[in-house]
Amino acid sequence: MGSTWQAVTIVLGVVAIAAVTVAIYEHQKTRKILNRIDAMITHAIDGDFMERTIDESLLSEVEFKMSKYLGNSEHAAKSIVEEKKTLTELISDISHQTKTPLANIRLYAELLREQDLSEEDRDNVERLYNQTEKLDFLIKSLIKMSRLETGILKLKPTTHSVKTMLCKIRDQYIGPAQGKNLEFHVDVVDEYAVFDERWTTEAIGNIVDNAIKYTDDGMVSVAVDCYEMFLCIKVSDSGRGIREDEHGKIFQRFERSVSWADSDGVGIGLYLAREILQQENGYIKLNSELGKGSVFYVYLPMA
Repeated sequence: MGSTWQAVTIVLGVVAIAAVTVAIYEHQKTRKILNRIDAMITHAIDGDFMERTIDESLLSEVEFKMSKYLGNSEHAAKSIVEEKKTLTELISDISHQTKTPLANIRLYAELLREQDLSEEDRDNVERLYNQTEKLDFLIKSLIKMSRLETGILKLKPTTHSVKTMLCKIRDQYIGPAQGKNLEFHVDVVDEYAVFDERWTTEAIGNIVDNAIKYTDDGMVSVAVDCYEMFLCIKVSDSGRGIREDEHGKIFQRFERSVSWADSDGVGIGLYLAREILQQENGYIKLNSELGKGSVFYVYLPMA
C-alpha cells in the first residue's frame, strides 16, 4: 500500500514538473512573439519598418498578420506623403502661374476704366474687372482650402485677447457696411481665448462679409459673450435669412443658400470658417429664419 502511494506521488510530481515546464515554455514563446510584435510596432511608429525574411516555424499566425498589416500601413503612409508633396507642388504652381496673368488683366481693366468709353463699353469693362476680382478670390480660397484639408497649413492656437482681432474686423468692414447704409457695430472687448489670430480673423471676417453682402437694409453687429469653457463671438444681421433645411448645407464646399443665388459668391467662405475653427477646437452654430436675418455663433476655447 505504501509503495502504491509512493508511485502515485512520483507520477503527480512528474506531471506537475511537466506542467510547469510547459507553462514556462509557452510563456517564453508568447513573450518572444509579443516582443517581436512590439518591435514591429515601434519601427512602424518611427517610420523605418521593413518586412524581413521570417522563419515560419517560429512565427505565429498573429505575428505574420501583424507584419503584413504594418507593411501595408507603411506603404500607405509613404504614398500619402508623396501625394501631399505632389499636391503642395501643384498648389504652389497654380498660385505662381496665375498671379501674373491675373495682375495684368486687372491692370488693363483699370486702364480701360479711365478711358472715355461709351456706356455699354464702360459696363463691359466693369464686368470684366469684377470677374477678375472674383477669379482672384476663388483661386486664393481654393489654395487655402487645399492647404487646410491636406494639413499643409498648420494653425497655431495660443492665448490671445480678442480685442486686436475685433478691431481689425471693425476697421476692415465698416467701409462696405457704410457703403450699403447699414448700421454696423463691433463690440470690442478685452477678453482672452485660445485661437490662431491670423486665421480666426479670416474665419470671422468671412462671416461678417457674408452678413454685409446679404443684408440690404438694417444692421450687422458683432458681440461677445463669455461662458465657463468658451468665448462666443456672435455675428448678427437683419438680412435675408436662411431656410432651416439649408442650415447644415451652407457649411459645405461650394454650397450656397437659395436666397443668395442672385448675389456674387462661390460658397467657400463659411466652409473655410468652419474648417479653421475646428482645427483650433472651436465650432460654429447658426440660428436663422428666412426673411428674418441670421445669427452665427463662433465658439473659441477659453484660456
